[in-house]
Amino acid sequence: MTEPTMPDLRILVLGAGGIGGYFGGRLAESGADVTFLVREGRRKSLLEDGLRIESPFGNAILTVQTLTASQVEPVYDVVLLTCKAYDLDAAIDAIAPAVAPAGFVLPFLNGIAHMEPLNQRFGADRVLGGTAKIQATVTANGAIRQFNDWRTITFGEQSGAMTDRVERLAALFAKAVGVEVSAVTDIRQRMWEKLVHLATAATMTCLMRANVGEIVRTPHGRDIFLDQLRTSATIAAANGHKPSDAFMRGWEQTFSQPDSAYSTSMLRDIERGGRTEVEHILGFMLKKAREANIACHTLLLAYTHIKAYEERRAADRLP
Repeated sequence: MTEPTMPDLRILVLGAGGIGGYFGGRLAESGADVTFLVREGRRKSLLEDGLRIESPFGNAILTVQTLTASQVEPVYDVVLLTCKAYDLDAAIDAIAPAVAPAGFVLPFLNGIAHMEPLNQRFGADRVLGGTAKIQATVTANGAIRQFNDWRTITFGEQSGAMTDRVERLAALFAKAVGVEVSAVTDIRQRMWEKLVHLATAATMTCLMRANVGEIVRTPHGRDIFLDQLRTSATIAAANGHKPSDAFMRGWEQTFSQPDSAYSTSMLRDIERGGRTEVEHILGFMLKKAREANIACHTLLLAYTHIKAYEERRAADRLP
């Protein structure tokens, strides 16, 4: 007698931008049941041109399922949340009607600050922790372009348990081309470590308006970079999540490469005159540093620099 097969997970992806479009698209390409919740304009382009991925791991033009907010029903087992932090409140309102009674939310936002409002709305047992390591953006013609070989997603239960739903979702991602997936039991530690990396990179690239290599090639750029990395790690340690030695060695190497073209999405947002996630990333780290009485002069300068940029943007005084 054969055992009954479990039904496929129904997955809803909020948006079809760099992260959601790439990982959701790769899932759809592999045959998973994926639907994209998008605005009418994006839906029209997806229907007409398909979801287009330009990637070192293979280009793709995919016919995908889409819907808009007015069509949402509570039938989705998994909702992938990939919005910008400044859109979080609206995003929560958009996905709440879509989550099935036993469904859960997996956010791939930068930082950690989003976890509290998600837990308040859905309950911590219905929210996984997650990180995404990828450099991708939506081009002017609507395609999703992946810049390098970063393609890793990591997720797990906030409780630290390894559950069936985590394993099932990881198995689906494992079938997808151009995706590396890790299901873990220490996701809070992983999220803090990513925040250390991201806060360091955003602090330096936004303050200097340059990529890693351009900063490192200056007389003192590498030293300032590594000092900021150590400061970010000290803040994480004060909050119970000291980064591992292997993590620190890896990012010390990355932030020492004179030929690196690595930049951050926050710098790209500034360069295009857009909104930033400064409060969610640098503002959060600054608050945690002050609570722990940790000196963070470079972080404070970068935060103030970006807040001044926002003032100029609000006054319509950008070049």
